Amino acid sequence: MTGSQRTAMDSVAKPPPVPRAQWLRGFRAVRQLIANPDDIEKAQDFGFYIGHRDEERRFQRFVSSVEGQQLLREGTSLLSALADRAALAELPPDSLGRAYLVYLEENGFAPESLQVLRRSAQARWERSEDAPPLDPTRAWFRDRAVLCHDLFHVATGYGTDHVGEATLLIFCAAEMRSRATALLALGAFLEVWRSAGRGWLVYAYRAWKRGRGAKHLVAQPWEKLLSLPLDQVRGTTAVGAPTAAHPGGILAGSRDEAGVIRIVNR
Repeated sequence: MTGSQRTAMDSVAKPPPVPRAQWLRGFRAVRQLIANPDDIEKAQDFGFYIGHRDEERRFQRFVSSVEGQQLLREGTSLLSALADRAALAELPPDSLGRAYLVYLEENGFAPESLQVLRRSAQARWERSEDAPPLDPTRAWFRDRAVLCHDLFHVATGYGTDHVGEATLLIFCAAEMRSRATALLALGAFLEVWRSAGRGWLVYAYRAWKRGRGAKHLVAQPWEKLLSLPLDQVRGTTAVGAPTAAHPGGILAGSRDEAGVIRIVNR
């Protein structure tokens, strides 16, 4: 842990003032996000409008856990591990790290982009609301949390298409037990349901149940798990194999020109 983190830890038990939820602005962001699920900035905005209490609860859960305290003591940079593509390429073919590298390359993603978006949204919020900046420990935690998103995609097997993102939101809502994430998941669920019908209800429930059974994922030592077999990581984190959660297969689908989501089995 850095010196600034140690100093900030003194105030961990004293949460900063929580701004009042801005429901109207939050729901506007949700509508824009549903219209364009790729607009991650709107998801970040929604979190700022109504999710401050959730973020603080999530942070307190992290710092009160044995795993979270260990990660804080180590003070490692998850971004450094995820952005080192050369090191990821040298890991065993069946490892989480190699699967994550394939995920990045197939989608054209860069791990640092999520962190940049989070910090940009934070700065925009601070300017518009004249809010105090996050202390170093909370900023470090939120950077780590947002970087975990893509790792969750790999661990769960849910894709980055409309259906995959909706499914991951449902999984995360159950695992995080966050009001803001639950509202986002509900919006995504209803959007897919319009096209998918009853089968989607069962599939979504299985994703929710899978999330409820998973361990405290943001507190897992992902830097160390990268070198382990993906199947082992799924067992260690209690995420489980995709086939166990969804015996019928993983669903995928994106909105076509008519606005209909075409569901396929990956």
